[in-house]
Amino acid sequence: MSNSDTDAKKGRRAAMVIVGTGLFWVLITMIGEKEGFSQQLRLLFDLVALAGFVFAIWLIYQIWRDRQDKQR
Repeated sequence: MSNSDTDAKKGRRAAMVIVGTGLFWVLITMIGEKEGFSQQLRLLFDLVALAGFVFAIWLIYQIWRDRQDKQR
């Protein structure tokens, strides 16, 4: 597998984490509104979504660092 294939695979993984986290957050917010979740439970789901987005940023940072190392 070439380096560009590996980079593309890592990029797709980061994109899927972002999309999955965004969908989760939107859906759980809508469900929570409809079902009347408590504020504490909504906060928990918001923090889970925040962790997902932070993880995606970490993945993107790793991709950037790998590309910087390859250019040297």
